[in-house]
Amino acid sequence: MPPSRTLPCPAPVRPALLAALCALWCWSGSAPAASAWATVATPSRGPSQVIGTPANGCVGGAGALPESGPGFVSVRRARHRFFGHPALLRLVQDLGRTAARRNFGLVMIGDLSQPRGGQMPSSHHSHQNGLDVDVWFTLAPTAPAARRLMDDQPDPPSMVQPGTLVSSGAWGEPQRFLLETMARNPAVDRIFVNPGIKRAVCGEAQGDRTWLRKLRPWWGHDAHFHVRIRCPAGSPQCEPQAAIPAGEGCGADLAWWFKPEATGTTRKKGEPRAAPIAPAACMALLRDN
Repeated sequence: MPPSRTLPCPAPVRPALLAALCALWCWSGSAPAASAWATVATPSRGPSQVIGTPANGCVGGAGALPESGPGFVSVRRARHRFFGHPALLRLVQDLGRTAARRNFGLVMIGDLSQPRGGQMPSSHHSHQNGLDVDVWFTLAPTAPAARRLMDDQPDPPSMVQPGTLVSSGAWGEPQRFLLETMARNPAVDRIFVNPGIKRAVCGEAQGDRTWLRKLRPWWGHDAHFHVRIRCPAGSPQCEPQAAIPAGEGCGADLAWWFKPEATGTTRKKGEPRAAPIAPAACMALLRDN
């Protein structure tokens, strides 16, 4: 691989943007945009708006999820990824209030987006436009206990047995309740879960099962699930994903994930990915001060 090439920095800019803009413009390395977005500490001015896609987009006028609230606690906040569109924040808070009525414990909320979204330097390719949130399956008795468990610590236990796609002893009613509550919310577009978890839920769900179609199998997502909401009103530059196929998704499509050929359908951890060209509106948002 040829060495990175350094280019002259642009004309003088305001100090608050110097680090971000130089990171964006002055390097032709592997992930310049991710570095730029990660240096921005505050949301942009103006109304809330979603731009682009979860894997190539940004969010303007984002709100910040509180550190805690009824039924939930935000963890790993040092990562500075607790921002999102107000519709996403309402969804999280609604989940917390619903969980509080069941007395299962506090729902631990992981990454949302950076203050203005955009590419992250680690962990995620998505979570860019303020519509994604990670919810941990493990619940916590108190907010301090959640932070002791999660902050600067390994992930909590998986819901599938090691080396298998079979649900583990950690899986149970509280975890199924979290998934169903989120999937039944009309704002939710889809939820990514481990194929083993999807299979477990398909075998356990009773009554109205229409919400199962929103559970989309994907590797990983065994200790947490990834929720994505629909493009909200007032965001004409938000690009929706293709519609989910009809049906519960518990038949042949799910069975495929348990076949040998399915094991090669995801990149290895750390494998490089070509960075897409960010929408022009996102670049303007990044420069806004």
